[in-house]
Amino acid sequence: MGISTTHLIIFLVIIILVFGTKKLKNIGSDFGGAVKGFKDGMKDGNAEKPADASTATPATALVADEKTQTKSTIDVEAKVK
Repeated sequence: MGISTTHLIIFLVIIILVFGTKKLKNIGSDFGGAVKGFKDGMKDGNAEKPADASTATPATALVADEKTQTKSTIDVEAKVK
């Protein structure tokens, strides 16, 4: 009572007639790109975790970044007055 190969072939022919080969090719390439992006994201997610404390960013570097950011900010209210 399962699906036989003739049923699958008939089903695929109907799908091709409804969507067309170009649309199916685009769907397949989009799906393949999504799977590849997911796999790359999984690899990058595991690689970004620091192994130990020596690879972490020091707090002094973060404070230095904040000082340089405050020099480049513009006070909007001072320009209006």
